[in-house]
Amino acid sequence: MSTPAISGTSLFTGFTRLCKGLAVVLVGGHIVVQIHPSAVTYLALIPARTIPFAWNLITAGYVEQSVHGAVISTIGLLFIGKLLEPIWGPREFLKFIFVVNFLTFLFVFITAISLYYITMQENYLYMPLSGFHGVLSGFLVGIKQIIPDQELPLLRIKTKWLPSFTLLLSIVLSFFTPEPAKYLPTLIFGTYMSWIYLRYLQKKPETKLRGDPSDEFAFSTFFPEFLRPVIDPIASIFGWMLCGRSEISDETRGYTSGGASLPGSDPIEASRRRERGARALEERLASEMLAAGAREESKKDAAENV
Repeated sequence: MSTPAISGTSLFTGFTRLCKGLAVVLVGGHIVVQIHPSAVTYLALIPARTIPFAWNLITAGYVEQSVHGAVISTIGLLFIGKLLEPIWGPREFLKFIFVVNFLTFLFVFITAISLYYITMQENYLYMPLSGFHGVLSGFLVGIKQIIPDQELPLLRIKTKWLPSFTLLLSIVLSFFTPEPAKYLPTLIFGTYMSWIYLRYLQKKPETKLRGDPSDEFAFSTFFPEFLRPVIDPIASIFGWMLCGRSEISDETRGYTSGGASLPGSDPIEASRRRERGARALEERLASEMLAAGAREESKKDAAENV
């Protein structure tokens, strides 16, 4: 599905109020830890101190310790947020951020503790972990769900491959960067937790359904075609462990139980939601383009009047 071109003027407009507010939180958190470095102890996730500082599981995602991290997170939030929030709605968008952020750092905490007991290296216990990149990777999963076949002109890949491409690039870079444990687990769990949320948990008020059980959003679609026969059984086991639902058995039964559809398990409705999301995105881009054209026309008229 093609989308209209956006002028340079409209590209930097249309940011939602919620995204602007969250951007202020990210920038503010970065400024706080720069002015008061000791604040990292109370805001970032330090596994050895998470008990009793349990609020770190929530606050860590909104604290950027580096300048480039704050810049990338703020830009990513503003630009991706203005695509996703109008489709999901402000309340669902905020809920997605909160749930994915919390679950991501919960599993990062568990991973750090596990790595300590496996390697007995104390740096896993006292390494301050924080950043919004877990949620940003989750945003890419949201884009994969809504507009999977949209092609990115610069990278020449479809948006459905964005999460996989980002993770692959991060894993490759981890071999050449110091302390990859500071960002790699957050990216991995951010991607997986966001898929879990969108696949099984996200509520759809307009249809009273939950999740997106369509084949196009299965976990195996994050991998190349030749790996999917291997990934599907593994994903089914983890899906059953985490959510009490087996993807393979559900698909085989047509997502039914006793002849009745399971809540939120209509793949046709999931496909319709993606179509509605793509249309909403197209309409938003078109309206921004028209607004930009109107502004340029008014500027020309003003110049002619002068």
